[in-house]
Amino acid sequence: MKPTRLSCPAPAKLNLFLHVTGRRADGYHLLQTLFRFIDLHDTLHFDLRGDGVVRRTNNIEGVAVEQDLCVRAARLLQQETGCQLGVDIGLEKRIPMGGGLGGGSSDAATTLLALNKLWGLGIGRERLMQLGLSLGADVPVFVFGQSAFAEGVGEQLQPFPIPATWYVVLFPPVHVPTAKIFTHSELTRDSVSITMRALSIWQTKHGAEMSGLQLRNDLQAVVCKLYPEVARHIELLGLYGAAMMTGSGACVFAEFATREAAQDALSALQQAHQMRGVVTQGLIKHPLHDWV
Repeated sequence: MKPTRLSCPAPAKLNLFLHVTGRRADGYHLLQTLFRFIDLHDTLHFDLRGDGVVRRTNNIEGVAVEQDLCVRAARLLQQETGCQLGVDIGLEKRIPMGGGLGGGSSDAATTLLALNKLWGLGIGRERLMQLGLSLGADVPVFVFGQSAFAEGVGEQLQPFPIPATWYVVLFPPVHVPTAKIFTHSELTRDSVSITMRALSIWQTKHGAEMSGLQLRNDLQAVVCKLYPEVARHIELLGLYGAAMMTGSGACVFAEFATREAAQDALSALQQAHQMRGVVTQGLIKHPLHDWV
């Protein structure tokens, strides 16, 4: 018997580096980045409907239903397949919005993966990734389902296995609009491209300094100038490990070898500076990877 209800995680992502290497004629930026999923996640609940209606069952502050990527993903699947079924979607948000953790994109990808199963569509991963790209540049990697070196606008993906490790992710109390950062006059757009081989050497040597690579987030300088609170979080987290902003901000992170070390750092920052954040573990692959 086919399921009539699914509850599914939508994990956050980190950009372990993010270089802007150019800009296309249509205005989209060319990037190189390394995506890694973490076990901080939203949870989505899907209840099958037989009448073709797609409905979000709860309010999400600041996200109108018609702009909700989950609703748009569901309707896109209907349009592409002619499916006459519908769905009620409930969304439990844990990933901060406007934080560079990819929450909206991950929610959309989980919707594509879950409804492909719930509606019995049988669409393959490549096609789901293509549909995801029409919803947003970060959606394909969540359908891809594993750590990846990304190029283009973020849609050209190659698997890049990363060992499980721990992170502190801090949530600065600001919302950073992605478009504002990418269109800023001071954003550098000429980082030299790196190769998968160079990245593999970096990983083997356990550090950019040892391999000669200078890995960074090219958006970070602009965000820190516009939002000093982000700069403050990077500086203070940097006392405990190499701290960097993820995506277009505002969230920042640092890697730790053990859960205990990460928890000690977070506890110290919470007690001394009242910072909000989580300790989270890197995932080897997306929880729904094997659904397609």
